[in-house]
Amino acid sequence: MTTQIQQAQVLHDLHVKGNPLVLVNIWDAGSAAVIERTGAQVIATGSWSVASAHGYEDGQAFPFTQVIDNLKQITQKVQLPVTIDIEGGYGDTPEQVSQSVKMVIEAGAVGINIEDQIIGEQRLYTIEDQCERIVAARQAADQLGIPLFINARTDIFLQADPLSSASVQKENTEQALTRAIAYAHAGANGFFVPGLSDPSSIQMLCTHSPLPINIMLTTDTPSVSECSAWGVSRISYGPSPYQQVMNTLEKVGQQALASR
Repeated sequence: MTTQIQQAQVLHDLHVKGNPLVLVNIWDAGSAAVIERTGAQVIATGSWSVASAHGYEDGQAFPFTQVIDNLKQITQKVQLPVTIDIEGGYGDTPEQVSQSVKMVIEAGAVGINIEDQIIGEQRLYTIEDQCERIVAARQAADQLGIPLFINARTDIFLQADPLSSASVQKENTEQALTRAIAYAHAGANGFFVPGLSDPSSIQMLCTHSPLPINIMLTTDTPSVSECSAWGVSRISYGPSPYQQVMNTLEKVGQQALASR
């Protein structure tokens, strides 16, 4: 039986520049089992999908006790490494983040996503403050003896105007790189940049970031093959799989009622 430490190491090893780990994000044990059957290498939750599937809005509205219960069901159902999106760490302070991280590790996870947007606000933690939170997460994992993969997410590009000028895009990319470097020093293992779709910015981050780059695939982003060629190490599908499943379910319901 694969141990949690071994699963964590597998997750680390699968982040290869130019040969990205592709993650079809799931929301519960049932969807995790389906994705495991497809031949996936890792199971990854997405906070938006998890919250919506349980009747909540994204943004840590889903109670953390239920987040943990859902995670336990997932880790007990599948044999693959599991990484969980914990949004802002479910804590306003580094100490609270530390406690959250210990709980997800004890529930069987070997990786986390933790973002730098302040929950409920349209601004980011300062680099110093977010680094303290990442340090707390790393120390919590070390105390439990698990080499947790910390995927540090920046919301710079989600908050940016998609029609911003090239100079603003360049400035945002430089700010993102500054955060990637700082987060690496704090103990992060990956750098997630949802909302980033500009090819030159993706290439710049892949070239200069000390951390593997994670892109979220949307209708606006380049293809998986293009991202691979530029050096992306991880590609996430975000809420798209959940939305597609719900759209299909709605159509099934409509067709069933129409056939009466």
